[in-house]
Amino acid sequence: MFVHGRLPRPVRRRIIRLDRKTRNSDLRIRCRLVLKMDGGLSARAAALEVGCAPSTAWRVRRRFQQEGESGLLDRRAENGTLKADEDARAGILQIVSGRPRDFGFERSTWSLEVLVQVIAAKLRVHFSRGHLSKVLRSLDVSLKRPRPFVRCPWKRARREHRVAELRALEAQPGPREIVLFADEIDVHKNPRIGPDWTPRGVQRYVATPGRNEKRYLAGAYDHRRGRLIYVEGDQKVSWLFVRLLRLLYSVYQRWRRVHIILDNYVIHKSRWVQAAMAELGDKIVLHFLPPYCPQENRIERLWKDVHDNVTRNHDKTTMTDLLEAIFRYLSRRLQTQREPIGSY
Repeated sequence: MFVHGRLPRPVRRRIIRLDRKTRNSDLRIRCRLVLKMDGGLSARAAALEVGCAPSTAWRVRRRFQQEGESGLLDRRAENGTLKADEDARAGILQIVSGRPRDFGFERSTWSLEVLVQVIAAKLRVHFSRGHLSKVLRSLDVSLKRPRPFVRCPWKRARREHRVAELRALEAQPGPREIVLFADEIDVHKNPRIGPDWTPRGVQRYVATPGRNEKRYLAGAYDHRRGRLIYVEGDQKVSWLFVRLLRLLYSVYQRWRRVHIILDNYVIHKSRWVQAAMAELGDKIVLHFLPPYCPQENRIERLWKDVHDNVTRNHDKTTMTDLLEAIFRYLSRRLQTQREPIGSY
């Protein structure tokens, strides 16, 4: 049993010095447990102050009584070389970067059981599932939801050539010319459900309306100047895009030409749009991206931020409140111009 003042002063000083200098958190806890129990605290009380389980304090006390200062050291230091050395960690990363079918399994996703088998066969290193789980966490490998995408039907060379042209246009437009990125965003009164930080044992609830309501924003984003021009409508149809084109024509009257980079959605190519383009002359030029290449449209990231910051798990009970929250967010983040009510 520890009694106040039982430890010799040199021993106590060495333990205090070890507590201050070590970078090993487990060793630091063992040192502090010994010091507190030597100061008269029980094992349970010392564990409560240090923040560990009472069983840990009892085990540390027993080992220290039997072995002295050497009982504070981690016995696993004598276990030999680590299984997860640098070579093994690099090999695990390479394996996880592939798919199970690359190693003869029919599964489309990894499981710990399959990983253990593949690592043992390829690296000649045997892990338990629990140990492998810790190694994966140390490598920042975790379960993540994949992002679905649609492959572009164009050949690779054609797609890359078109993307390079549009990037060059954005980087160096002509004199008194501006490049904008255009797209639409769907706003639903029914909230988008997404992950949120939640305490253990707590379930968050998001109220959903009995009947959904939708609005649409069509916007043109000036990435260089941080400016967004947008219009609002209750349908995602050609007239909404035409209203955006006419608003851009009036906003950028002093510019010689307005280049708009956008996707191939049908409302961007309809007869109504073609008639409006003929009416506006050559001031506005549409540049279509290759099919299914949303990552090349800079406004897509802006719309994602709107969903992440406003519409996800929102608690707005009316569409008016939700739209006003979106407008406030856009106004704080960007220079925005909204179409006047009743225009066009």
